[in-house]
Amino acid sequence: MKVAAFGFSTIDVYEDLGLHYATGNGIDCIIQLARRGIATSAVTVVGDDEYGREMIGTLNSFSINTDHVQIRSGSTSIFKMGLKNGNDRVHLENIPGVMADYTPTREDILFVKKHEYVHMDLTGHVLYLMPELKASGCKIIMDYSVQKNEQTLTATLPFVDYAFFSYGKKDSFVRDFLIYTKGLGPRSIIATFGPEGSMAYDGNSFYSHGIMDVPVINTVGAGDAFIAGFMYGVMQNNGIESCMHSGTKFSAEVIQKFNPY
Repeated sequence: MKVAAFGFSTIDVYEDLGLHYATGNGIDCIIQLARRGIATSAVTVVGDDEYGREMIGTLNSFSINTDHVQIRSGSTSIFKMGLKNGNDRVHLENIPGVMADYTPTREDILFVKKHEYVHMDLTGHVLYLMPELKASGCKIIMDYSVQKNEQTLTATLPFVDYAFFSYGKKDSFVRDFLIYTKGLGPRSIIATFGPEGSMAYDGNSFYSHGIMDVPVINTVGAGDAFIAGFMYGVMQNNGIESCMHSGTKFSAEVIQKFNPY
């Protein structure tokens, strides 16, 4: 069982606190999986700067394969972060650096194809490779975050196996949205609602799960941890309800710490 995070990576920088850490949607996800013994790889790009060395060092510290992390002349992508309402993290500014024009090599792509699961998101510049990866047998995990643009959904969901959305809060349209997106192709559609828990739809039934009552230190990374926990359950051949429980558990662990892993 091997999982690749393909595309986006960055360093979250809290200038006011003098803190920073390596992150990214897929990076956070595979770190959580690597901690549970799943073989993982990062396929992305960093600069030849201190932040790039830190990204690779962090990944290696979790025994994540970095053979296909490109190192290019320039600066590693960073997100300037801030705090709101005490512990709610906000993204202030993205400085993409070498991530702005990331293009995987043919060797990178062939390497990704060796993985059973591939995590992708909207900012990694690799969505055009979805059909090729799907045709090779990869199962695609897609983090759509809050994106609900119909053009984006119809172009990508036919190639996705597990689609995750951050829906903000439960409303009267969420079930219709899950039915619509499931009809475009994925095996399962999962929506998270922050403090209102999560909901999943597999084409036959809806499943709901609440949150765990734990102290909240960090809200960034909770969604990525949920995806990791859900997919860990999938990899153990668990049912959807069990997968949602493990997603909730992984997320609850993360929000009690400053960094997302």
